Amino acid sequence: MAEWLYEEGIGEARAALIEHGKLVEAMIEREDGGVRAGAFVQGRLVRTIIPRRRGIVRLDGGEEVLIEPIPPKVAEGALVIVEIFRESIAEEGRPKLAKGRVALPGSKVQPAPSLLQRLYATGTPVTPCPAHEEDRLEAHGWGELMEEAQSGEVGTEAASLRLFLTPAMILIDVDGSLPPAQLGPKGAKLAAQAIRRMGLTGSIGIDLPTMNNKDERAIAAAQIDKHLPLPFERTAVNGFGFIQIIRRRERANLIEVLRADPVATAALALLRRAERHGQGGPATLTAAPAIVDRLRRDAEWIARLARRRGGAIALQSDDALAISAGHVA
Repeated sequence: MAEWLYEEGIGEARAALIEHGKLVEAMIEREDGGVRAGAFVQGRLVRTIIPRRRGIVRLDGGEEVLIEPIPPKVAEGALVIVEIFRESIAEEGRPKLAKGRVALPGSKVQPAPSLLQRLYATGTPVTPCPAHEEDRLEAHGWGELMEEAQSGEVGTEAASLRLFLTPAMILIDVDGSLPPAQLGPKGAKLAAQAIRRMGLTGSIGIDLPTMNNKDERAIAAAQIDKHLPLPFERTAVNGFGFIQIIRRRERANLIEVLRADPVATAALALLRRAERHGQGGPATLTAAPAIVDRLRRDAEWIARLARRRGGAIALQSDDALAISAGHVA
């Protein structure tokens, strides 16, 4: 039986899909204020990039959205309602703007569904996981998945993956000590499972070992079909062991969420530990100066932690700690 585990954390909500006792999908939704996929928001067309095809809308909240196409009667300066179908995504050098289209006439401004609403919409049972109960996310490997997403390394010496994010596509390099005829299917299975667990979307390239014949390559490709749920499109495995997968892109994947702001990621992980530490009451959070500065800047996070624990929260800096090495006492 499958179920979603849902955790309403401080600064972010977390969800994990559990099937047959294994964590097969994970999602994090940060409270970053950005416009969400599925929202209908009002803004003004401020720039035309390609006449009638592409332009920039500045939303009432200040965020800019790329729209395609531009309806014939919409000119620069016009107020429009935009339907968002891809959220903004942090990329090194030049972040991708959110993307949308001018909504149909009669559409009204409305927020996007929350992570919890999207979970309920799947029809799979949702189990809330409050901090005072057993840490079911961690029991199913949440911490290990976070490490994999941050490091980009998955697997063992026999078969492993290295994941690289580029502006053009996500590249997954398969390596290991197994013979190519075994490593190909094993690597394809690991890659498909990682794609699902981390919510990797868009264009994804998997570099499998070079296999001797078409039958071996077909066996490897079949592992993708078996372990990666539809919808997606893929090529065949070519003679060099390369296969490309396309999945619809609506929001940042788990790797992008965690890497976009490493200090925020470490601060939120520390708050998660603090929520679950001991039996509640006052607590002291000791962390690297960058983490303490971030927590002080987002004072509402600390206020929420104090309310949930039922006691005052103190912050203490320690220059000797790495950003991920904070602790609670």
